[in-house]
Amino acid sequence: MSIPLFGQTLDRTQLRRRLASISTACGVRLMTLADGPERGVRMLEFRAGSGLRFTVLVDRGMDVGDLEWRGVPLAWQSAAGYRSSALNDPESEGGLGLMRSFTGFMLTCGFDHVRRPDRETAAHYGSPMRSEILHPLHGRGALTPARLVGYGADWTADGDLLLWCEGEVRQAFLYSEHYVLRRRIEVMAGSSRFIVSDRLVNEASMAAPHMLLYHLNLGWPLLDEGSEFLAPVAETVWSSVPRESQSVGCWQQAGPQPGGGQQVFVHRVVADQAGTINTALVNRRLGVGVRIGWPKSQLPWMQQWQCLAEGTYAFGIEPVTNRFGTRSELMEQGEIAWMQSGEERRYDLAVEVLDGNDAIGACEHAIRQLAPLQPECPSRSGANHP
Repeated sequence: MSIPLFGQTLDRTQLRRRLASISTACGVRLMTLADGPERGVRMLEFRAGSGLRFTVLVDRGMDVGDLEWRGVPLAWQSAAGYRSSALNDPESEGGLGLMRSFTGFMLTCGFDHVRRPDRETAAHYGSPMRSEILHPLHGRGALTPARLVGYGADWTADGDLLLWCEGEVRQAFLYSEHYVLRRRIEVMAGSSRFIVSDRLVNEASMAAPHMLLYHLNLGWPLLDEGSEFLAPVAETVWSSVPRESQSVGCWQQAGPQPGGGQQVFVHRVVADQAGTINTALVNRRLGVGVRIGWPKSQLPWMQQWQCLAEGTYAFGIEPVTNRFGTRSELMEQGEIAWMQSGEERRYDLAVEVLDGNDAIGACEHAIRQLAPLQPECPSRSGANHP
């Protein structure tokens, strides 16, 4: 098998003739940030040799931080930087402490709660130590430091060069929940696509409620006036802002808005024949897009986050296990999953850079085949982020 690198297609032997070390062209490197609030955060840098570069933040839940294509930044970044998890108190500021650390391409939310802070009874854990559970914004799994299992660049039997890492994130409370997320991230050298494979296990001795949301965040210059959101949406069922008050609709994106706030939409999405949901944010002026896909059976709902305010200017694609609603509503209607002791659930994401308007057009065509019409953004709304 040969690898496409820098305009040539070369096999392992040909690469050895040209390079003393393959890490010159591509690889995975572990580094530690050393200054300010980021001090001590371990980070894995992936370079695929195709122009794709991304980083995995070991001490922030093994989430992807930077995402670049041929030097163009694609991920959204806030002013927080990759703040150490040691400085993050999720229960502070009314359960909104996460907002002091929120940044980067990926934030994995869960493992027993997503969305706004909420409270519920602790009776299902049968402990006399507490009667109530406070769930902070997007749960406690987010930003939890991982145990790094391994990383590397390995030649496969087919002659491909596989770049990979594995880590383990644990959320545990005595006499209560005990979740372990085992994450593996892979990219083939020469590719513009990487895979995130998650296995979540309930290691507690009793059943526990489970929710999961992937907050996948894109920013300028991919997000810009005229950028387009492509998604196989059958129905848009909810918005945080009434239609008459929306600064911009779901699909065509606007430039930074003075004094603009955030808008959240909840979509019912259609899978392709393989059972996959594919979505993308594309910029035809740049000739670049980011496609994100996942199995509908794992994550049946999709949220869309637009925060087009000046100085923030962000766009989020959010596959999620649950429809919108308060925690008590979802619990009463049996829509929060219960994981039995020892039970495992799998979640898979594919992230691909679309290089050129031909690739963007092919992606759009495939999505339009599934959902030819773009539903209007609804007038139904609620006071809270879903």
